[in-house]
Amino acid sequence: MSELMQHPEIMEKVKKELNDVIGVNNTVEEFHLPNLRYLNAVIKETFRLHPVLPLLVPRCSARSLTVGGYTIPKGSRVFLNTWSIHRDPNIWDNPMEFQPERFLNEPGKLDFRGNDFRYLPFGSGRRKCPGINLGEKMLSFILASLLHSFEWKLPQDEKVDLSGKFGIIMGKKNPLHLIPTPRLTNLELYKRKS
Repeated sequence: MSELMQHPEIMEKVKKELNDVIGVNNTVEEFHLPNLRYLNAVIKETFRLHPVLPLLVPRCSARSLTVGGYTIPKGSRVFLNTWSIHRDPNIWDNPMEFQPERFLNEPGKLDFRGNDFRYLPFGSGRRKCPGINLGEKMLSFILASLLHSFEWKLPQDEKVDLSGKFGIIMGKKNPLHLIPTPRLTNLELYKRKS
């Protein structure tokens, strides 16, 4: 949400996709999610620039091998710096820029499962996050619902702060405060259903 508030042109593209896929008089349903390609690209790009996992993902080599000209003996503990990989200019064009479009070219290849070592937001292999499938669906559904149902703006004189704080997981240093206003034309859609 912070990145979208920093990039209103990208927010407009997301809203257009939501209108085209869901319509202005409907709420988001799970069956809409596979058709929200641009929103999915925004989520992936956000995880590229702001990974949730710790910066260093530990691994242990099962056999001796050579990587990048360096010999790694069997049993060595290796730490992958996913933050650095996701910002490497040898891997990503303009790595410090928020560009969701980079994920539209290879949507199946660069997924959350860590099969492509250029993109490891939730780890890789046997020790990757076991909740990827649930998390991906829930995040997509909640974000799509919030963006489709409301217009968002910053409180007066407040700026978006993208700085993070380090811990077991990465988090925002300062919380994002936004003001929502209804966006849908049918106000009945905002009523709670029992």
